[in-house]
Amino acid sequence: MDQTNIIRDLLRWIDDNLDKPLSLDNVAAKAGYSKWHLQRMFKEVTDQAIGAYIRARRLSRAAVALRLTSRPILDIALQYRFDSQQTFTRAFKKQFNITPAYYRRSDEWCATGICPPIILDEHKHLDYEFVEMQEQPLVGLEQSCSYALEEWSTACSQMRQTFWHYYLEHTTSIASEVFGLHHAIHNADKEDEQTVFYTTAVKPEDASFNNAEYSHLTIPAGEYVKFSFSGEATRAAMQEFLYQIYGVYLPKLNITRRPGYDIEHYKLKNVELRHIDHKNDDPKSHVAAFDYYVPIKR
Repeated sequence: MDQTNIIRDLLRWIDDNLDKPLSLDNVAAKAGYSKWHLQRMFKEVTDQAIGAYIRARRLSRAAVALRLTSRPILDIALQYRFDSQQTFTRAFKKQFNITPAYYRRSDEWCATGICPPIILDEHKHLDYEFVEMQEQPLVGLEQSCSYALEEWSTACSQMRQTFWHYYLEHTTSIASEVFGLHHAIHNADKEDEQTVFYTTAVKPEDASFNNAEYSHLTIPAGEYVKFSFSGEATRAAMQEFLYQIYGVYLPKLNITRRPGYDIEHYKLKNVELRHIDHKNDDPKSHVAAFDYYVPIKR
């Protein structure tokens, strides 16, 4: 096995075990090399020191936990192997230039300081552009769900599928353009969970809901970064696209996310209800185009 493949496997293992002991001895034992040889090999492949990378990834995971859960700062610090809140705060401030408490309280979420995982596999480049959106009135059906932070990466796909089915059940016709607007808050009852509010919406002239639960809402005008999906719209490909937006691109672009909805904009094909197979509804059968907008401030 060549060096790149060895480090690729090791990077995946590191990212899966950031809340476990990851001393250089442990990592070297996992890789099956001496500490000296592993450090040299890791540096050659990634251009980073292994110890500094692990710490930066732990602090980045901790930053996400600060934003998306209400767990005590000490609990987050201990989970990611810092021996005290004071040690964690010093390291966090060095990487993010603000304290963990301020990072959690801020209305905006600045991606500066987030260290994305090193991924040596080939990844499709995402097309993006900065756009000014005009105010857009919509009509839609709002639903909510709660997930623990660790469940979030796998739960998103199921959430969208469930909400899509709900929309199909409560409309008499399917619009050629459908929007998904969502935002999240801390779960008031469970400190490890966040509650997501997701509205499946259409333009007012396309609304044809068969119940009275729909609501009127507006996409606020302002600046957004728009990511455009390309390729076959399988569920796995779309999930990878969404992961790359927040896991890779926003940190690399050093973007500050301002308050507001994340917006999914779908252009559909085969839009008649009779063309939709509820039992086999892979997105590729009905998604012609997909753009994702994040509200930002530069």
